[in-house]
Amino acid sequence: MKETDRDWLRLPVVTAGSEYLVMGYLMRRNILTYKAPPGNEGYDLICIHPDPRHNPSEMEKAQSRVQVKSRYATDCDRGFPVKEKSLAAFDYLVVAFLNIGNFNGKNDGSTGFCEPEFYTLPQAFIREHHDTSSSWEKVRLKKLQDEIEPFKNEKGFGKRSGVGTARGELRLF
Repeated sequence: MKETDRDWLRLPVVTAGSEYLVMGYLMRRNILTYKAPPGNEGYDLICIHPDPRHNPSEMEKAQSRVQVKSRYATDCDRGFPVKEKSLAAFDYLVVAFLNIGNFNGKNDGSTGFCEPEFYTLPQAFIREHHDTSSSWEKVRLKKLQDEIEPFKNEKGFGKRSGVGTARGELRLF
């Protein structure tokens, strides 16, 4: 069987790696994180307080459901698909730009490698910027860089204690 040009762009290991990357960063912040079963609808990760005796206050959640979306190309359009029916299934969406190389045009991925970056976006933000004008139902971040900067990398997880602020960071405890 001959491999087509599009077949080699399917990178399931890289895609799965984005969920583990996010898990690792959450766990570095003492947020207990579990991966949902493969193919789970609406969210990929469950986050809970590491203290089993912790009783959440009215302003806290006992758990948070996190959807992870990834883009591997450094030169991607900074957009990602999210189906409208899944919007109520997660509390936060983390988009991981893995930046493994440039693939647009005649690029083959051998150039453009740089550090990954991710943004932890609250469900309300995703709803506000969700574009249903095409069948892809995308969220496009390209023109929103200033607006999403407070949610970049670990800043999006809130203060070191794990407590978020009103900006919408991951707020568990």
